[in-house]
Amino acid sequence: GQLRGDHLQLLLRRSQEAKTRAYCPYSRFPVGAALLTAGGEIFSGCNVENACYSLGMCAERGAIQKAISEGHTSFKAMAITSDMRDNFIVPCGACRQVMREFGTDWDVYLTKADGTYIVKRLEELLPLSFGPEDLKK
Repeated sequence: GQLRGDHLQLLLRRSQEAKTRAYCPYSRFPVGAALLTAGGEIFSGCNVENACYSLGMCAERGAIQKAISEGHTSFKAMAITSDMRDNFIVPCGACRQVMREFGTDWDVYLTKADGTYIVKRLEELLPLSFGPEDLKK
């Protein structure tokens, strides 16, 4: 089920903290993400831009890569934070596909700058998706 109480607040706070470390001199659009593993550990990431724009890294993929590098491949939830005031931040298409690699049945908390959020299942963010199991068909 969805996160509640202190667990949810910690995940949201860690995504906000990650956002403060974003390196985004070109877009000036900081994003932070915090990923909760099935084992209860949290890995955070921030966007990191590059003068060669295509070499930049999104916060969501950064958090996933950190978790993978530490041996985690099962995830429960991710919170994503930005400075957007009027809309909830959503992951880009590339991040959605990377997230999908690790299942469709986990929650993604999409926030606004004021801390309000909505929660979506990954399968809602990437319907009719392609994943590892499709390679076996």
